[in-house]
Amino acid sequence: MRQLHPRQSDIFEIAKREGRVDVDALAFQFQVTPQTIRKDLNDLCEIKALNRIHGGAVYPSSTANFAYRSRRELAVDAKSEIAKMAAELVPDNSSLFMNIGTTVESVAIALRAHQGLVAVTNNLNVAYILSDAANIEVVVAGGTVRKSDRAIVGAATVDLIRQFKVDFAIIGASSIDEDGCLLDFDYQEVRVARAILEQARTRILVADAMKFERRAPVQIGHLSDIDIFVTDAPLSEKIQQICDEAGVIVKTTDGLTASKSGG
Repeated sequence: MRQLHPRQSDIFEIAKREGRVDVDALAFQFQVTPQTIRKDLNDLCEIKALNRIHGGAVYPSSTANFAYRSRRELAVDAKSEIAKMAAELVPDNSSLFMNIGTTVESVAIALRAHQGLVAVTNNLNVAYILSDAANIEVVVAGGTVRKSDRAIVGAATVDLIRQFKVDFAIIGASSIDEDGCLLDFDYQEVRVARAILEQARTRILVADAMKFERRAPVQIGHLSDIDIFVTDAPLSEKIQQICDEAGVIVKTTDGLTASKSGG
């Protein structure tokens, strides 16, 4: 399967949510030329992710799981290294939330050897990864299962999350804006992510550098809501300043660590 670059994956997500996409609207949203968008749509249609129509493309119902599978193939090595570093921050005999995202799922893999963990998740993929780990108790939130990526969302999910107060939250985001906003595509998932942030003592964001190249419409929160940010490359000066001012510890897989206090 051909790997999608982040903009194409985002276009697919928009088409899945709205049913169709328009060349001119996408060009404006992503600040690229219509010709660039047409090439993206042609690539997506060539692999039958979308169907081309005049002026845009539509989402075919047969491709429900395509975007999730393609996201798993993006930045695989970077996600693995981020996951290992994040897992090292979680001590044995602690409790944690884990939300949706392929990077979060990589963290679950890295946590399998931990002892005495209680993991609460709305991600059936995470639950499956941890389900046969001998010394990890898994609590799965109730709610509606989103078929595209096995996320569990809805009011029941939020209600269960709010019954817990855990040591750590491991969260991902679809996009990080230049002003530090953490963004996602699905409002229901954002409600769950917000509840997770509220109910955790230490909040760890795991996100690779590609997240700065993507755009998503719904705000989860802000980098200032995070305690530790684990990523794979040094941040831009502006993003690093936001983290410094908020006291966010930034850890990169190249071995650099930065925070307001320089620790």
